[in-house]
Amino acid sequence: MHDDAPYDIYQLEIVEQMANLEIKAGETKLGWIGTGVMGQSMAGHLMEAGFSLSVYSRTQSKADALIKRGATWCDSPKAVAENSDVIFAIVGFPKDVREVFLGEQGALAGASAGNVLVDMTTSEPSLAIEIYEAAKAKGVHAVDAPVSGGDVGAKNAALSIMIGGDEETVTALNPCWAAMGKTIVHQGKAGAGQHTKMVNQTLIATGMIGVCEGLLYGYRAGLDLETVMKSVASGAAGSWSLSNLAPRIIDNNFDPGFFVEHFIKDMGIALAEAQRMNLSLPGLAMAHQFYIALKALGHGRDGTQALLLALAELSGIDWKNRS
Repeated sequence: MHDDAPYDIYQLEIVEQMANLEIKAGETKLGWIGTGVMGQSMAGHLMEAGFSLSVYSRTQSKADALIKRGATWCDSPKAVAENSDVIFAIVGFPKDVREVFLGEQGALAGASAGNVLVDMTTSEPSLAIEIYEAAKAKGVHAVDAPVSGGDVGAKNAALSIMIGGDEETVTALNPCWAAMGKTIVHQGKAGAGQHTKMVNQTLIATGMIGVCEGLLYGYRAGLDLETVMKSVASGAAGSWSLSNLAPRIIDNNFDPGFFVEHFIKDMGIALAEAQRMNLSLPGLAMAHQFYIALKALGHGRDGTQALLLALAELSGIDWKNRS
């Protein structure tokens, strides 16, 4: 028993540090990894809420706007963690998530007991659990918190945030959630946030097909599409995609609020999870194939609303040059 005493004391210190989690603007130091289409706005809202910020991005120029506002640049995710109490990340793919959290220069390597890791990337539920377990072994909290709402939601601090992790940690992070989102729901244990985001992406996938096909029908029928929108957007057919992305399609605006290639990744994760759970999701599988075709046409870095272009081509419609 005596030989085990140092280990026991160390474990008690970790438990105490993990239990005393308190997050306050002006006191808690935040770190942010990933300053893309959504990450830059989300990080900016945390700074507006009074938090100091250390930042890392693979392309430093994408962090320039935050640095000009007072954020501190770090050369690696590890350095961000060494300079922060709570470390957020929103990156592209599961391999990126693994690198920025679990890599040799990852955030966990630089984190101390009592710190918090928050992954806001849409990623694999199993990876969220792996990060949680690896963090816990070091006395570090970990939360998976993917978001929905696209660039508009990020800019307006109106995101839906779907959270998996320990309830005490999730609650302690309320000042941060409130700065970035409108709908904040703790879905359950580690991985539950990612599973909820898979539900979200499954709903959106076939919904986007409907939005695009409806616009194509209206165009071919000779209707004024903006007038059509006034009738259908507020009725039973209404949806976020219809209200926010259909106007962009009409205006030939295919800039990314969310990249096609990232949506393909998300649908791939959802289909893999569905297969593991012995679920048949033919609508999702069809949408996945349509988006793969869209990427093959060169639109992988366009927004998800660019699906219209692939569907228009099937009907011989030159959408961008329509009269």
